[in-house]
Amino acid sequence: MYGFEALSFNIHGGYLEAIVRGHRSGLLTTADYNNLCQCETLDDIKMHLSATEYGPYLQNEPSPLHTTTIVEKCTLKLVDDYKHMLCQATEPLSTFLEYITIATLAVAQNMRELYRLVLVDTPLAPYFSECITSEDLDDMNIEIMRNTLYKAYLEDFYRFCQKLGGATAEIMSDLLAFEADRRAVNITINSIGTELTRDDRRKLYSNFGLFYPYGHEELAVCEDIDQVRAVMEKYPPYQSIFAKLSYGESQMLDKAFYEEEVKRHCLAFEQQFHYAVFFAYMRLREQEIRNLMWISECVAQNQKSRVHDSVVFIF
Repeated sequence: MYGFEALSFNIHGGYLEAIVRGHRSGLLTTADYNNLCQCETLDDIKMHLSATEYGPYLQNEPSPLHTTTIVEKCTLKLVDDYKHMLCQATEPLSTFLEYITIATLAVAQNMRELYRLVLVDTPLAPYFSECITSEDLDDMNIEIMRNTLYKAYLEDFYRFCQKLGGATAEIMSDLLAFEADRRAVNITINSIGTELTRDDRRKLYSNFGLFYPYGHEELAVCEDIDQVRAVMEKYPPYQSIFAKLSYGESQMLDKAFYEEEVKRHCLAFEQQFHYAVFFAYMRLREQEIRNLMWISECVAQNQKSRVHDSVVFIF
């Protein structure tokens, strides 16, 4: 079907694609971030955000504000956007949108909560709910379980996108492959010096992506950040990420990955008649909320000299 999406896409997906592109135009610009970085108090941040799409969500919040309040209200904007799109969606877009809810993995604080949020209420449920109970999870390491579930989610989402075909399959394959490769690098770095064995580390890597399978074999035996760097530099798309970092430096790696992710998600909007724009919008909005949280924390803790350290500009 690739190349023929325009014939029928707008019948069921045209309205929501227009909606999500409209939401994308409401993301904060570089000028907005420059102004936010000049704010002296959280109330100043609220005043600036009042002229954006976050305005209605913050307008009734009394002073003094807290960072958690700003993040919570901005997240509510994202949730409302998502719920509206999901209510209007028909198959297969509705299933595609449901896959995005796996982000709840990131907020689970214990095994029982992880079981409730992920194993029961997401597309992963059929794979786990019949053979795993919340009692079975109590003795397992939550990070290992979280990564095991996220691996299963990514692989299932990848297969689903491949079945959709067309531009959706092409663009989502690239976005999900990047996510899988980033996870492989993060798992490797975070497990260096821990009790996690090489085989256990390898089992957590997703079975697709640019690193699969040979890069995974090399990452599994890495013992320091420079060895990870040597593996990544063999892959041209990732050479630019480590080019920004000094040898032995890993603190800014997350920001470099986020910058690359933002670039790829922005490019998803350059094509029409595909579902990847929904995934890209949600991730860009999540990055925007991370930016606002960092700026707010720097202002609240009087650390304005560090305000630019973790801000990833979207436009």
